[in-house]
This record gives sequence, C-alpha cells and structure tokens, in this order.
Amino acid sequence: MSENKQGCCCCEPSSEEQAKYEQIAQVIEAYKDKPGSLIMVLHAAQQIYGYLPIELQRFIADGMNLPLSEVYGVVSFYSFFSTTERGEHTLRVCLGTACYVRGGKKLVDALEDMLEVKVGGTTADKKFTFEIARCIGACGLAPALMIDDTVFKQVAPAKLAALLSQY
Repeated sequence: MSENKQGCCCCEPSSEEQAKYEQIAQVIEAYKDKPGSLIMVLHAAQQIYGYLPIELQRFIADGMNLPLSEVYGVVSFYSFFSTTERGEHTLRVCLGTACYVRGGKKLVDALEDMLEVKVGGTTADKKFTFEIARCIGACGLAPALMIDDTVFKQVAPAKLAALLSQY
C-alpha cells in the first residue's frame, strides 16, 4: 500500500503567515533567556499574529523551552489574550459597579442588537470584537466604553451608531 505524500494546500502556511512566525521567532529569541518574559512575548505575538491559537502557543513554548501547559495557562488566565480570531477593533463596555448602575448593561444590550453579535463574539465583517470589562478605571465617566485603547465617557445607547461609524 502506498501513501500519498502530496501535501494539501490548505495545510501549508501562507507566506504571510510564515513571515508572522518569523517575526515572532525574533521576539522569542530576544526574550527567551530573560526570566518572567513570557507575558511580553505573548503580547508581542498577539500583536503580530492577531490572536494566539494553540499552534502558535506551542511554537512559543518550544522556542522559550517552556511546557505548553505553562504558556496555555497564562493565555487562558489573562482576559487580554485571545485564542480566537479577533476583529479589527475591540469594543469593551465597562460593567464595573459605577458603569453598571449608570447604564452599562443598556450599552451591552444595544451593541448586541446593533452589531448582531453576543459578548465575546466578532462581527461577521471582522470589524469589531465585542467584550465586557469588569472595570476600566473610569468610574467618574460612567458609563464608559473603550474602542481599542480609547475611552469614551458617559456613553448612551443613542450615541453608539455615531461613535461606531468613526471606525
């Protein structure tokens, strides 16, 4: 019985993906011998690749001579790491106490309707990933919403369409 040795094109990484892995390899090389640098490497890898699928976590673990379980443990513990593909922009509605009592939940409901996606999801057009945050440190500005790294204060559901149209 002979085996088919031909690879399938769907299993071979694209040149763009290979370039990203090469960039991540350079980051790993720069930090692999520095204790406590795993989080820094993961942040850089996520910025380069967009998210941290298990194959990339394995690549990082191998490159840093760490067990995969340690890398996965860090990725799964911190909410700012993602193991699934994300949108171009990240929306985070604050649901800390001040934001919640001042209308944060209404923002969540309005965004779920407007974006046609639940919390934790990414819109069909890959424009937005929608998340909640327990507190973003803007209690005096409640209810607050972050788009990427920009905080918007006293956001009302009626303001959402105009706000999102900027993105």
